[in-house]
Amino acid sequence: MTPSSPTDLDVIIVGAGLSGIAAAHYLREQCPGTRFAMLEARQSLGGTWDLFRYPGVRSDSDMFTLGFSFRPWASDQAIADGGKILDYLKETARAEQLEDVIRYGHKVSEARWDSSIARWTLDIERTHADGRKDTLSLTCRFLFMCSGYYAYDAGHTPTWPGIETYAGTVVHPQHWPRDLDYRDKRVVIIGSGATAVTLVPSLAATAAHVTMLQRSPSYLLSMPQRDGVAERLRAWLPAGMAHRIVRIKNVLITLGFYNAARRWPQAIRRVLIRRAARQAAGHADVQRDLTPRYNPWDQRLCLAPNGDIFKALRSGRASIVTDEIASFTPHGIALRHGKALDADIVVTATGLRVQLMGGARLLVDGKPVSLAQTVAYKGMMYSGVPNLASIFGYTNASWTLKAELIAQYVCRLINHMNAHGADTCVPQLREGEHGDLPAIGLTSGYIQRAAGALPKQGARKPWVFYQSYLRDWRLMRWGSVDDGVMRFERRATRRVTPQTREAAAGMANVPNVSNDIAATPGAH
Repeated sequence: MTPSSPTDLDVIIVGAGLSGIAAAHYLREQCPGTRFAMLEARQSLGGTWDLFRYPGVRSDSDMFTLGFSFRPWASDQAIADGGKILDYLKETARAEQLEDVIRYGHKVSEARWDSSIARWTLDIERTHADGRKDTLSLTCRFLFMCSGYYAYDAGHTPTWPGIETYAGTVVHPQHWPRDLDYRDKRVVIIGSGATAVTLVPSLAATAAHVTMLQRSPSYLLSMPQRDGVAERLRAWLPAGMAHRIVRIKNVLITLGFYNAARRWPQAIRRVLIRRAARQAAGHADVQRDLTPRYNPWDQRLCLAPNGDIFKALRSGRASIVTDEIASFTPHGIALRHGKALDADIVVTATGLRVQLMGGARLLVDGKPVSLAQTVAYKGMMYSGVPNLASIFGYTNASWTLKAELIAQYVCRLINHMNAHGADTCVPQLREGEHGDLPAIGLTSGYIQRAAGALPKQGARKPWVFYQSYLRDWRLMRWGSVDDGVMRFERRATRRVTPQTREAAAGMANVPNVSNDIAATPGAH
């Protein structure tokens, strides 16, 4: 941020990861002239793909849908490592000329909505590149939260008896030390989710032995790392056209598999377990180590590109132990059923800490907002909270699919407000409507731990948090913005501050600016 950077903007995007880049692209494309900035708490862009540096970190969905629709993924590698994804995001940011709108080291600590001026005021904790810190305030008409769903400062680590006596190294994947040497070491990974499944084959390549210690199994789904269809199509068609075809193919396959799993859970369950058992080839107990206690897609499936975890098991360099931790010992872990695991390094792949809005405190007209008391509107806004949208991607498909739909819908919403002279948009529950269902239906530990902080969903649209790209595509791309639930207002008396006068000078979308603006609530 330079001294000449505006302090009052039309839109502020919080987060310079995958979601923020998508939001910025569509604002530029569909809302020309909109003055916006992107705030990033860290000193680099990329979000998840810049933060996570553990061995083998990779996408957990195919890159033809995790990549942007407006910038084709150039490789035929469907499951890509984190470094390649970060390079792709940096290249996209350069191509979109976003360098001038990203303000690094800007962490939003509090956001306050003031109805009298129809503005958010953001308190910012700023960290400069040289380490100096200070604070500042920014204001905006619309706040677009693209900061993800988990806390960046620390992951979830349970407290185990005796851990203070352990003489080895304990590390959480979210903050993997650059100098950690695991060559020829005995490694125990606690967990059975996507991170653990990724780490096992990566560490097993050079470690003496890797043990994945799990309380209960997850579904392991082997898939080719490269997309053969993409490879062939690129030989015949222009890159953009090939990308679109492969993207549609993968959306339909993913959605079809998810719907089949929900409709015939026992049949899909048997297929997944049978395939895993065949690939493990006797190196894991099928009932104990490979048979989950839940149905497919009650939690996310764990992808194994080219069956890498099964190859590690068959090589003898890795193993799965299903048990619970009784306590740590100086040399490793004592298990509840009597076995002991010696370990030089323990990796706590025990999950994330869910954190919405980047941890910022929200207030509307002086009253704190508890998202747990709100109902999610179209999976992107919150009942009673004006001029704020956030991106939360799919749990059963690529995050980017939903991120792009939300970004495009926000642009439609802003354009509607501009066209009708509205200052405020706020989704309001109608009489008799309520939401008491969890917004996220997964039984994963990180979701269950955050149940008291997540918004709810209702029983009918637009209050349903769909996990269907095709249904959302119809709703978000073609559904009415003025749907009778979204309330639009032009403030009756809006005092023009120096900041809003600065904004008005460059905004054709704020009509008839004077010292006081008279308007009619609900104006369209």
